[in-house]
Amino acid sequence: MTTMDAPLNKAWMAVADLIARDVRAGAFAPGTWLKQIDLEHRYGFGRSDIRRALDYLTQKRLVQHVPNRGYHVVLPDSDQTAHILELRVILETAAVDSIVANATPDAIERINTLARKFDEMILHGTVLEQYEANLAFHRELLSLCSNPELSNLVTDLRSRTSSALAGQWSTRVRVEQSSREHHAMIKALATGDAQQLKDTITLHIRQPKS
Repeated sequence: MTTMDAPLNKAWMAVADLIARDVRAGAFAPGTWLKQIDLEHRYGFGRSDIRRALDYLTQKRLVQHVPNRGYHVVLPDSDQTAHILELRVILETAAVDSIVANATPDAIERINTLARKFDEMILHGTVLEQYEANLAFHRELLSLCSNPELSNLVTDLRSRTSSALAGQWSTRVRVEQSSREHHAMIKALATGDAQQLKDTITLHIRQPKS
């Protein structure tokens, strides 16, 4: 999506995507202060759209807001991120037996539809649309777990790691690998193979470099 293509009431989404793309591409390094006047000139949007985009990216943990100072690109804490990812492995694999037990054909089809939506966003969507489609897939998968507190813990842990927008898909190869892992999860779910689902989720969360 370009700034010219964006509907007027979604202009802030267009600029949020542009900022996210530039962060991922290295145009804004971690810790860089994002001056709103500079962003207005860079992207050709008004102050209100820039501010709303920055607030949105703050929610997604790509940007940090410091009161009375402004916004800067998040500085990731690699040790903390690694610890949180390992906690996610523990919790999400612990949920697998319950997920498999509750995986009706209708539930599997809903998850499969969301996996295909993510695939579509890889081809035609913005970075933010990819991000939201990925979250929707994982929320639906985890919703099959009978323990809602476990699901809530995973959701909280996701919010405490550096944004996926900046680091989760550092290359197109990694994005496409994430898609393949989604479909591998669905296959394991459909066949009731809990161990394979655990192994795929572990690989998916740790995301070893290709």
